[in-house]
Amino acid sequence: MAMSMYQASVPVFQARLKSLSNVLKKAEANAEERKIDPAVFLNDRLAPDMLKLTSQVQIATDHAKGAPSRLAEREIVRFEDNETTFAELQARITRTLELLATFEPAEIDGSEDVAILIKGRTRDLSFTGIEYLQNFAMPNFYFHVTTAYNILRHNGVPLGKIDFLTP
Repeated sequence: MAMSMYQASVPVFQARLKSLSNVLKKAEANAEERKIDPAVFLNDRLAPDMLKLTSQVQIATDHAKGAPSRLAEREIVRFEDNETTFAELQARITRTLELLATFEPAEIDGSEDVAILIKGRTRDLSFTGIEYLQNFAMPNFYFHVTTAYNILRHNGVPLGKIDFLTP
């Protein structure tokens, strides 16, 4: 049996967001243990031209909620990008997980050929559902989750690959 579009998206987003939540919990505890202002972690970035940790989490959740919404042809729920604390980032992840729980396989399965249009700043991108999921939504989601992990790892938070992989 082939994997469904639902199985290739919603459960994957859920698992990685749970892992990201756990990574953020470890980071917050590590900041407290080392007596580091949490803002140091939350505002750090890997390179001067990259986004800070809070933005990485915001964008990861945007892809996690946007992809199934587009595939199900639902309106995308928008969140304010105003999180400045670990607690606020955790709340955003929780809201995203709650939204993901509302999707049913029947809404997303069979969306391989749904026309997806992403309006960009400089150009628009057109995809079929499967192209969008495999070549845009998932790579972007993983990029931002991985970058969040790497920012924290770079700051000395004791994380390992198992923290990234375990929901």
